[in-house]
Amino acid sequence: MSEIREMLAAVRERIMTACRKAGRQPGEVRLIGVTKRVDAESIRAAAALELTDFGENYLQEARGKIEALGPGPTWHMIGHVQSNKAKHIPGLFSYVHSVDRWELLEALDRDEKGISVLFEVNLSGEPQKHGATEDVLRSMLGKRPALRHIKPVGLMTVPPLATDPESSRPYFRRLADLLRDVNREFGAGLTELSMGMSGDFEVAIEEGATMVRVGTAIFGERV
Repeated sequence: MSEIREMLAAVRERIMTACRKAGRQPGEVRLIGVTKRVDAESIRAAAALELTDFGENYLQEARGKIEALGPGPTWHMIGHVQSNKAKHIPGLFSYVHSVDRWELLEALDRDEKGISVLFEVNLSGEPQKHGATEDVLRSMLGKRPALRHIKPVGLMTVPPLATDPESSRPYFRRLADLLRDVNREFGAGLTELSMGMSGDFEVAIEEGATMVRVGTAIFGERV
C-alpha cells in the first residue's frame, strides 16, 4: 500500500508538472491505471487513494478483478478485442480504446448500454501492432450514422517502443492533428486523445492527451 501510495503520488506530480508546462489544467487529463497482471488487492489499494479509472488488456483476466472490486471504478478496455468477444464488453467496461475495424463497431453497437469507444490508429505502420490506418478510420467515421447505441468519443495510439520520450512526440502530435482533421471533415465531435504511458506521458500531455494509460509507474514492474 505504501509503495503504491508513493508511486501514485509521483505520477500525479508528474502530470501536474507537465500540465503547467503545457499551460493546461490537471483536471483535463484522466489518469488510467493499467492493471494488466496486477492483483485485485493492489487495485483496491489504488482505488482507496482515489484512482478511479483502470485499464485492462485481456477480457478473461479483467472479469474477475472487475467483479472483485465491485461498483465504483470506471473500467477501460485498452487491449485488442476479438469481434466474437464484443458481446461481453458492455457489461464490464465503460470505454473501449482499441476499436480498429467496422466489424467490431457493429458488434459493440448491438448492446443498448451505449458504451464509449475510441478508435485505435496505427500511425507508425508497424505490422505487429493493432490499429486502423488513417484511411480505415475515415471509412469508419463515414459510416458512423449507421450506429445506434455506442458513442465514439476519441482516438488512441501506441507509438513505437523507444527509450527517449521525445521519440513519441511526432506520433502524439499527429494523433492530435488527426482528431482535428476528422472532426472538421465528419463533424465527429471527438474530444478524447488516449496517448502516453509510463515512459512518455508528459510528452503526450504537452501534445494534448486527455487520457494517459500508466501501469508500471504506479504498480511497478509486472512479473
